[in-house]
Amino acid sequence: MINKPLVLTYLYLLIYVLLSSGVILYNKWVLSPKYFNFPFPITLTMFHMAFSGLFAFFLIRVFKVVAPVKMTFEIYATCVVPISAFFASSLWFGNTAYLHISVAFIQMLKALMPVATISMGVLCGTDKPRCDVFLNMVLVSVGVVISSYGEIHFNIVGTVYQVTGIFAEALRLVLTQVLLQKKGLTLNPITSLYYIAPCSFVFLFVPWCLLEKPGMAVSLIQFNFWIFFSNALCALALNLSTFLVIGRTGAVTIRVAGVLKDWILIALSTVIFPESTITGLNIIGYAIALCGVVMYNYIKVKDGRASQLPSDSIPERFTKDRDWKLDKKSSAIINPNSNSDSNEGNFNGSEMNDEEAPLVSSRLSHFGRSFSNHTK
Repeated sequence: MINKPLVLTYLYLLIYVLLSSGVILYNKWVLSPKYFNFPFPITLTMFHMAFSGLFAFFLIRVFKVVAPVKMTFEIYATCVVPISAFFASSLWFGNTAYLHISVAFIQMLKALMPVATISMGVLCGTDKPRCDVFLNMVLVSVGVVISSYGEIHFNIVGTVYQVTGIFAEALRLVLTQVLLQKKGLTLNPITSLYYIAPCSFVFLFVPWCLLEKPGMAVSLIQFNFWIFFSNALCALALNLSTFLVIGRTGAVTIRVAGVLKDWILIALSTVIFPESTITGLNIIGYAIALCGVVMYNYIKVKDGRASQLPSDSIPERFTKDRDWKLDKKSSAIINPNSNSDSNEGNFNGSEMNDEEAPLVSSRLSHFGRSFSNHTK
């Protein structure tokens, strides 16, 4: 007999993998001078933010499908604003990297996400230095260095943009954990978009005026409404699919899906973008880094299970198990979490590191399960 809930779970995972890969490839195609030729990553990111913010506004204020949360000025100023600033920065830098380096190499660099997250966590006091984790991070870093050395079309500017975006995303994840959870604020994907997308748009406006607006005034820009609309729609769909996946699966499943997605994306990018060449040294370096990531994920999942007490309620256990997703994420705005692998997918945890990674907080996992149950 077919297990319908299990089939639905794997269907959500498949949709997440396809959307996550699709958003990244789509962003690369739109931004690349060799293809659609719209070399304005900040503009594209702002379009995603505006689209997602309007979508959330209509659902909350017009159709009243989702109830707003009680947001005070203090919480907005001390939590939403800094989180939005780093979220906007991660999307900006991540999308800009597409102009300089290949999708495959970007995915290899994203293996540094656990290193960045642990580093920011230690600096902010949310994590303590551990020898086993440190050794894994050294292994990941060595793998990424080897992979970079083997990159035929290595570009220092693109690499710096991507690595900076990774650390900005890591800091956003840590701030989300420290600020939002400290305030006891729980946001679902729609309310996350409602509050964070407009603020991110404002932060991006200043660099847009300085860096891209002058160039757009003199460039022959081709604007195709359906291209930009479908691109933003894919980023929004990635946010929602990420949320549903988090609600229906455990940390191990999500991390495995993330690893599978990375390999699929690397392979697909070499087919879709022939100029992307992968060398043997690339593969060896990425494999070494991936071993470190897998070992790190194992440690975090193991620690998460060990921290569960027999007296915990089922919802609490679900929440704790998925809290580790913050450790591994479009211009997705829904993630006070990621997998952002599009830089616009908007919110995800570390294992869902997409450009469109989710902004959803790790405390939403139980809500996500409830939400997904209503969608059956």
